[in-house]
Amino acid sequence: QGYTSFWNDCISSGLRGGILIELALRGRIQLEPLSLRRKRLLERKVLLKSDVPTGDVLLDETLRHIKATEPAETVQTWIELLTAGGCWELCQLGLMGEVGQRHRITDNRGEKGILGTEKQNFLLFDMTTHPVSNAAEKQRLLRRLQDSLLERWVNEPRRMERRTLALLVLAHSSDVLENVFASLADDKYDLAVNRTKDLLEVDPEAEAAKAKGAEMIWAVLAAFNK
Repeated sequence: QGYTSFWNDCISSGLRGGILIELALRGRIQLEPLSLRRKRLLERKVLLKSDVPTGDVLLDETLRHIKATEPAETVQTWIELLTAGGCWELCQLGLMGEVGQRHRITDNRGEKGILGTEKQNFLLFDMTTHPVSNAAEKQRLLRRLQDSLLERWVNEPRRMERRTLALLVLAHSSDVLENVFASLADDKYDLAVNRTKDLLEVDPEAEAAKAKGAEMIWAVLAAFNK
């Protein structure tokens, strides 16, 4: 709809999880290797793998902060840090606050032709909104997620395409996954919901061990399930 619900406080942290996953999928960051001391996903630190810029302002800004932070931090800490913004004085990152960061992410989508920006009146006040300007792209993403749970269901998370898996995890973490299924007929809706439940209730630790290259996705899910 172009604006976030006042009752949904998960979207900002979900977007931060998305930044970490995107950097991992692009080969810029990774979790530190398993060790006797740090076996679990949320115990392992986020390490810089490559500092080559991605060309995306927000991704590159986060990459610089990860590179400059000593000692390294965990996925859970980075999600909390990026969401909290500049109030975390220990690292003195100077990041903008939660609302500012959310607007920067939506502005970033605007530059890519996905979202627009306008003012909308909500009775007592005006609010900056970001309506979808590319409806075809939105529908493409909805169909991609729906198909992954219906026509192209693979039954095992490790066999799912990584970006599709990431989209499902992040939509769930942001508490907007229900919107993906809203247009489905009742029988397909029930099937998609049940399969999603089965998918998201797996053990992230076990799945991360099975699927090479998807550790960050499972670490983000583990952080939101904690």
